[in-house]
Amino acid sequence: MSESNRGDIYKELGATPIINAIGSVTMLGGSTPTPEVRAAMERAGDSYIPLMELEEKAGAAVADMAGVPAAYVTSGAGSALTLAAAAVMAGDDDDLIQQLPDTTGMKGEILIQKRQRYWYDRCLEASGAKLVDFGTDSRTTKEDLRNAIGDNTAAVHFYMVEQDPDPDALSLEDTIEIAHDHDLPVLVDAAGQIYPLGNFGKYVKMGADFQCIAAKYMGASQSTGLALGSEDMIRKISKQSFVGYEGRRIRGIGRPHKVDRQEMVGVVVAVRQWMTMNHEDRLSSIEQRSNRMIEILSGIEGVSATLIDNMIGHQPFGVQVRVNESVTGLTLQDVVDKLKQGDPPVWTRARDGDDYIALHIFGLSEGEEEIVGNRIAALFD
Repeated sequence: MSESNRGDIYKELGATPIINAIGSVTMLGGSTPTPEVRAAMERAGDSYIPLMELEEKAGAAVADMAGVPAAYVTSGAGSALTLAAAAVMAGDDDDLIQQLPDTTGMKGEILIQKRQRYWYDRCLEASGAKLVDFGTDSRTTKEDLRNAIGDNTAAVHFYMVEQDPDPDALSLEDTIEIAHDHDLPVLVDAAGQIYPLGNFGKYVKMGADFQCIAAKYMGASQSTGLALGSEDMIRKISKQSFVGYEGRRIRGIGRPHKVDRQEMVGVVVAVRQWMTMNHEDRLSSIEQRSNRMIEILSGIEGVSATLIDNMIGHQPFGVQVRVNESVTGLTLQDVVDKLKQGDPPVWTRARDGDDYIALHIFGLSEGEEEIVGNRIAALFD
């Protein structure tokens, strides 16, 4: 498609396509499937297949590439969290599976460090689970976890952010040791931990019973994710899924978490690409494009642009832009708002508490880094 025609399908609906300088965010569409993934998905649409079989075969292929016992394709990483929470509560009991989200009579509490409460822990609660904090806002100890475990504890949850490790949180190693000493499974949200490749499945290999990954970060469709884990855990997740609902005729909570056959195949192809691509070239390109924005913004009085020094996870490098309001007369929010008012709109954001705008390459087509840099520079002419 030519550059002049990009976004026309949205314009036909009366909607306005944008330039996405924020990165991989759900509200802007999440991902751009690679050409290879799109081609595979198109081929997969040519025929029908029993989805119980396809889930099994696709999961086995991913598990083999990741070096973990088992895997399952889900409707995003959030779906994997919901299904995993249901699985640790209801297990193999079909009566309990059909009872959820009512947890009466079953262990319905999942422990989470108070320091690790985060936006997406809500996905665990969607199963009917109750989240119970342990530790304090400032620190978590081994004793905090031991003391928090009770008769209603179904699992312990851990939020993994390799890019910004928390020295005052209880480590995953200690979490696994203590939880397993009490015969409790450990669930790890590792949605963005896809690079270095050793992180892909790392936490299951460490002993966690489950970790989730957002497949959108690897060039699959935004509505797909992965559950990796022990064979027992993935089998229980499969019973909670939409496939279990329809194939086994057991009315679990996973019926709305549908994944189509094209998406399952797309995930397998995306993982295969991710495991075999030249990541040095990928990172070099992203770093160069980030530096091009810095180059464009250099020398503007009251504006600083610096490289984000990170190669870990799903969104490496990028640019932090800071604005001295007393010099420029513009606040960060002014910059965000004015960029959205352009044609086409450029979407950026300043998170609460941040003194910078983070620009990322993930959602930018080749050359759009130049457009973004020039549009920002033009605000200060």
